Amino acid sequence: MGLDIRYPIGMMFTLIGLLLFGTGLFTSANAAFRITPAININLIWGAVLFLFGGLMWISAHRARNK
Repeated sequence: MGLDIRYPIGMMFTLIGLLLFGTGLFTSANAAFRITPAININLIWGAVLFLFGGLMWISAHRARNK
């Protein structure tokens, strides 16, 4: 069987999620990166993208081991 497309998609979303989450951590004091004073959108979407990438990676790994 060839390369499962979920591996590169998972790697891409995991990397982008980590970068966005890190940006959210380091710019948390800057109000320009927030929708409201309580919500840092970079932290939220970084975590979402990281989790999606992780799920893609895990599903590709499980499909390969069957």
